[in-house]
Formats: sequence, structure tokens, C-alpha cells
Amino acid sequence: MAAFKFLLQPLGRRILLPAARTRASGAEISGCFFSTSCHRNTKFYTDPVEAVKDIPNGATILVGGFGLCGIPENLIGGLLKTGVKELTAVSNNAGVDNFGLGLLLHTKQIKRMVSSYVGENAEFERQFLSGELEVELIPQGTLAERIRAGGAGIPAFYTSTGYGTLVQEGGAPIKYNKDGTIAIASQPREVREFAGRHFILEQSITGDFALVKAWKADRAGNIIFRKTARNFNLPMCKAAKTTVVEVEEIVDIGAFAPEDIHVPKIYVDRLIKGEKFEKRIERLSVRKPEDSKAKQKQGDNVRERIIRRAALEFEDGMYGILHLCSNLGIGIPLLASNFISPDITVHLQSENGVLGLGPYPLESEVDPDLINAGKETVTVLPGSSFFSSDESFAMIRGGHVDLTMLGAMQVSKYGDLANWMIPGNAHKILEKCNLPLTGKQCVNRIITEKAVFDVDKKKGLTLVEIWEGLSVDDIKKCTGCDFTLSKNGVMVRSLTLLKKIKSTSHQSQESTRPITLRGTDSPQLCLELLCPVPWVLCVSSTCFSNEEMLFRENTALVKAWEQVLKANE
Repeated sequence: MAAFKFLLQPLGRRILLPAARTRASGAEISGCFFSTSCHRNTKFYTDPVEAVKDIPNGATILVGGFGLCGIPENLIGGLLKTGVKELTAVSNNAGVDNFGLGLLLHTKQIKRMVSSYVGENAEFERQFLSGELEVELIPQGTLAERIRAGGAGIPAFYTSTGYGTLVQEGGAPIKYNKDGTIAIASQPREVREFAGRHFILEQSITGDFALVKAWKADRAGNIIFRKTARNFNLPMCKAAKTTVVEVEEIVDIGAFAPEDIHVPKIYVDRLIKGEKFEKRIERLSVRKPEDSKAKQKQGDNVRERIIRRAALEFEDGMYGILHLCSNLGIGIPLLASNFISPDITVHLQSENGVLGLGPYPLESEVDPDLINAGKETVTVLPGSSFFSSDESFAMIRGGHVDLTMLGAMQVSKYGDLANWMIPGNAHKILEKCNLPLTGKQCVNRIITEKAVFDVDKKKGLTLVEIWEGLSVDDIKKCTGCDFTLSKNGVMVRSLTLLKKIKSTSHQSQESTRPITLRGTDSPQLCLELLCPVPWVLCVSSTCFSNEEMLFRENTALVKAWEQVLKANE
């Protein structure tokens, strides 16, 4: 009976039905309880300002979208007109300077951003460094799960993501003083051990209002999304006291089959049909006709050497994730997918909610609702699927992915990875990373333009391959730590044979391998990609280029990291 009462505690309003008296005691026991809620029918609006005008100063708003894909354009415009201030905005990123949440940053209506990614927003960066804006950076999968947990009534949960990094240790800047010192720093997380692994405690996220973009709604308030525009919109629907949804089309009740509904009406409080949708594309990427040849860029020989070698890691039937890296230009892991053998099938996943991405579209195939995690336009292959951001990271966190390939700024000899701030030393493979860790002892193999190392979490690096024309001494000179030689001998990789691996980038959609990206060349938190994945592969040059050192001068989080180092002295 006590357990029965405990189960009833979360229920809202209860109806007690008459129950039979027990013969033994004559006591009256409840035979059945029903939970009801005060949720009213979805209210329909025609003016976005009316739909958001009661959002007060200081409110916490959850704003859907991934980059500019699936953002509630009309509702954001409504907030601009109301002039509400001191907002805490929870969103994967803050749009761009002149679109999306970037518009609210320009008008100083946002006090704090809770995001996983700074993005290409110069105003965002300026306000953060000048102390005008609070910025709480959260690993993307943790952000999605904290929102999902909030909508499910779960106050907190444990995750291995972020253990051994600044996420767990605390001290990352959230706000600066005007003199450049840290005014608010992140707090350390509670740590517990389960089955020999360390986990940190993360609290759920809920909002006062959720602003969501969907594709269609029926007149009952049920909604569906289109392609990759689902992203953060779906979990945010469920995690706010009041959910406001804008759609492109409203249909009659019964137009949706019940099994096709993505979010049922119980979660939707307000609904509006948007007047217009710009659907701006951040990175328009198209596939050129088959007879065209891509122009070779300066330095492509080094990049292509890494790319072709990395492509050999794929095996038939693998499920994998490619992380867009900044070394030697954007996208070495991305380009590796173009060199996968046509004789094998690899299923590549994009964490914004796609499994089975295809090549870039032809110009006539471009769809703003279909992007990869690098926010580039893409296509999908037969058998692909779409899902929300929380579902995407559940695949990764749950160990359902075989291979993660990503670029590395620094890797230690024991497999620690630092990849979300720009370093200042020459070597990338070190005895110990001197940047905040993206993941602790998570790397299995390192591929550079000169060599391949296997990583043992206790013994360190083993040299397994070098490129023809190089010696072991050459590798020692450009590696910032010691290593051992493979007991089976060090393979000398022939560049001539490697070049025989032909690119599939201009084949038909049916035969081209999927392309999957993550992120951009701006610092970010991508820790879930290092969760229980059987094989984590880093691709990188051995030393930093002049361009990367110059890029360091303009990176917002470099200052953040320097402040952390200074505070720990």
C-alpha cells in the first residue's frame, strides 16, 4: 500500500472511485485512480507577437533548431517586437550575426546563452569576451539529454560524457568581468563509479517557454517535423511550462495517421502558422556534374595522404561517425568518406539526426531541411532515417556505433584528446595535453601525414606504419613524446599504392558512400562522440601550420583557456 501511495505522488489531480470494503478490516481502499491535468486544448494564433507577448523579462526560453535549420523564425521575430529583456536562451547555438537568435543578441535581449557551440557568430563572441553575455557551454549530447530528462520529469542523471575534463572539474568561464578576469565559472560535477567506469551527475533542463518549429500541425494540435529540422525541436516541446509551435501548414484532424505523429497535442499549448519562412542555408554545398574535376588546393597532397589512409579503416557494414575537423582545412574525416571502397557499405551517422547520409546534392536537389552536422546541404541514401538530437546521441552514448573518426588538436601518448580550443605549441602528439581535455583515454589510433600510431591506455604509443621515404628518426623529431616500435615490425606505407584508392565522390547516389559531419572549425564540445564507441580514430597533421597558429589569435575560447590556466597557477 505504501508503494502504491508513492506511485501516486507525481500525479496531478486525482479522482477517487468508490471501492469495495475488505471483509477482514472493513477499511476502505482505493480500487482505481486516474490522473488528469489542467492542460487546455491547443490555442491557435495568427500573430506571432500575440503568441509570445506574455513571456516576461528574465524568462528561460528553449529555442529549437540546429544552426539555422528548423529555427522558429516567426516567433523569434515576435520576441524582437516585444522587446523582452534578460532572457536565458537554451539552444544548440546562437544562429548567425543577422539571423536567428543572433538578432536577439544584437538587441541585447539575451542575458545568458546555454549552448553546445559558439558557431560563426561574431557578436556572440564579442559580447562573451567583453563580459556582456553569460555563456554556459554544454556537450551537445548532454544538452539534448538534459532537455529530454526535463520533459520526462527526471531531475538528474549520470553520464560518462565529460569525465576528466573541465566539464567535470569546473572552472570554465561563464562570464567575464570588464577587466578580463572571470566573474562566473562553471561548477564541478559530482562523480560516481558504476561497473568500474566513472560518471558525472548532470541536472535536467526545463524552461518557462519553448519556441519550436515544426512542419505541419492538425487542428487538434498534433505536429510532425520534416527531415533534419526535427533536431532539438522535439525534446524541447516537452520540457517547458508553455510550448509555442510555429508550422508551415495546418491540416484537418484525421489528416495524420496516429502512428505518423511525432509530438502529440498534449505537449503543444500554442500554435501559429508562420507568415513566411526564409529557411536560410548556412553552407550551401552542391555536387558538381560527373565530368567536372575539383580544383586542387595548395597543400592537398598532405591532406589527401591522410584522407586516403584513413579511408582504409572502414569495414563492410560499419556504423560510423565522421567529425569535421579544422586541421589542414575543414573536413579531413568528411573527405575520407569519398575514398571508401565501392565494394563495402558503411552507414554513417550525423548527430543532428540522420543515419545514412548521401553525397552533396545537385543544385536542383538542395533542401534547406536536409543538412549534416556541419550545416551543409546533403542527400540521404535509400534506407536512411531521421530522428531527434536526443535520439541521435542515445545511439552514440549507448555504444551502437562502431567507429568515430575525428580531427585532433592534441593527443597524449595515452589517448587523451584535446579538440575544442586552439593550442599554442608546435607538436600535436604530446606526453600530456596542455589544453582542456575533450576526452580522457579515448583514442585508439592516430593517423598523420607521416605515420600511424596505435594507442594503449597504459603503455602509450606504438608506431605501426610510416610513409615511404621517412625513417623512425624522422618520426621522433616531429612527435612530442616517446613511443615504441611494433613487435610485428613497422609497415612502410607506399604512397604509390595508396594513390590507387580512387575517390567515389562523383559517382551516382546509389554507389557513393554516405557523408557524415560534426561541427566546424570553431571550438566546441563534442564529447559524446567519444563515449563507448569500440574504435576512436584521430586524423591530424603532426605539427601546426602557420594558418592554424594565426587562427589561434582570433578564437574566443583561447582567452577562456588562458584564464583557466592563470586561475590554477
